[in-house]
Amino acid sequence: MNLAAVLWDANPEMIKIGSVPVRYYGVLFALGIILGYKIVSYVFDKERIPQFYLDKLLLYIIVGTVLGARLGHCLFYEFDYYMQNPLEIIIPFAKVNGTYQYVGFMGLASHGGAIGVLLAIYLYCRKYKIGAFWILDKIALGVPIAGAFIRFGNFMNSEIYGKPTDGSWGVIFANDDMIPRHPTQLYEAFGYIVTGVVLWMLYHSHKVKNNGVVFAYFLILMFSTRFILEFFKEDQVAFEQNMMFNMGQWLSVPFILIGVLMLVFQNKMTNISKFNSSSLVESTTK
Repeated sequence: MNLAAVLWDANPEMIKIGSVPVRYYGVLFALGIILGYKIVSYVFDKERIPQFYLDKLLLYIIVGTVLGARLGHCLFYEFDYYMQNPLEIIIPFAKVNGTYQYVGFMGLASHGGAIGVLLAIYLYCRKYKIGAFWILDKIALGVPIAGAFIRFGNFMNSEIYGKPTDGSWGVIFANDDMIPRHPTQLYEAFGYIVTGVVLWMLYHSHKVKNNGVVFAYFLILMFSTRFILEFFKEDQVAFEQNMMFNMGQWLSVPFILIGVLMLVFQNKMTNISKFNSSSLVESTTK
């Protein structure tokens, strides 16, 4: 055993309210959303866009994230089980030793959440007549920090960990097999934070003016990080064992390709998505 490895034995529950546990994962998930909102709110203020538009958008994104992440897990990773137990898709209870017990929504897939957010933004832009690429550039600045905090939550849950390692950075998850493993939750979290910093620099760059360019880099950086780190993770479900790439990697590829295509055709993309954000600018006259 690697004596330098860190023993991780955190209780995933912070407190209990009656019989309902409050988990670190849920708290960190919510905190990530709040911080992401604050970042985008700062951008809206800077560009003098009324907060009304962001507050409405937040509701769309929260619903899209939760529904998309939940459905993504059920469809991408445990399709057969949830087809036999469809009620467990929408209720936070599951069969434990033959009886239904509260377990929360233990299965959420980030790729499903991404799809849900994109659909939510599409519906939002159609309703409020706002340019989709313009909105996506702004949202891309807040998503990485939200993703990082979700991965911190996974670390608190001792889930989605990596393969065994002999490195001194290994972590022994006490509720598992006591083998030092790559803390891939932390790798991914810090990778997303770096992505957020890069996107913030791009946003402030005078060379990046076309709508959709920041979002294109977001897709490439976020999902390339996910694709690479999947090589260090244990398979999440049994059917991945005989796959050249696991499900997380296959689901990341389309997002990366879309980002690359957006950069290649950015001039045409900008012409298609012509949008004058000045129409939303809050009047300075009272």
